[in-house]
Amino acid sequence: MPASKPSPIRRTQTRPPASVVVPEVTPKRFYGHGLPGEDLTKLNGKLIVVEGADGSGRSTQISQLVQWLEGTGHATLQVGLKRSTLVSEELEQAQNGNILSRTTLSLFYATDFADQLENAILPALRAGFMVLADRYIYTLMVRDLVRGVDEAWLRNVYGIALVPDAVIYLDVRPEQLVQRVFAKNQSLDYWESGMDLGLSRDMFDSFLKYQALMRAAFRRLQKTYGFAIVDGERPPSEVSEELKQKISAVLAGH
Repeated sequence: MPASKPSPIRRTQTRPPASVVVPEVTPKRFYGHGLPGEDLTKLNGKLIVVEGADGSGRSTQISQLVQWLEGTGHATLQVGLKRSTLVSEELEQAQNGNILSRTTLSLFYATDFADQLENAILPALRAGFMVLADRYIYTLMVRDLVRGVDEAWLRNVYGIALVPDAVIYLDVRPEQLVQRVFAKNQSLDYWESGMDLGLSRDMFDSFLKYQALMRAAFRRLQKTYGFAIVDGERPPSEVSEELKQKISAVLAGH
């Protein structure tokens, strides 16, 4: 019998791995006095901040950025307000009582930030991580500014803060915010409605007035700190694409 022909070799097509962009190392600096003894030359990671009110789509966008960055080979760490292991539980409990003075609330948040900066953000940056912050000192400053806290005092308190590699503020009008918050939570938050300011006895009306004050303060702060303002009222996919473009530029050292 004639010899059988060998079976042809089947070559399976494999998708090439996604290209990994190695971040360009850029100089780091603090806004003010910073933390003593910190060697900024060893911070090889990137600090990306996404700002915006509750309902702006901030958390959704950060989640998508984490998937995108990790999918291209970047280790990530997420940080945000009230996530300190030192005071987060105490701050939450104090806020639930709605009895905090403006100064006490401000110092609580400053302590929460300082603890995360020293024990989470800076160590991650030393390890070369991409740190994504779900809000940063700008929200804290804006909240205090609309409550009449002295801006020079705030600048001194947050002089410990590291200057981020990119800050993106998702801009959404209060009228849109309130619809999104109601759709998600079916209620409004006491502090996010600015009820402690006595703007209105009606929480809905107070929310609109307070968020308008916050939005105006963010725009005023933007002139000082130069962060990017992104239209957060567009479809999430469009916002996500713009954020990826901006962060790609940061990775490239621009």
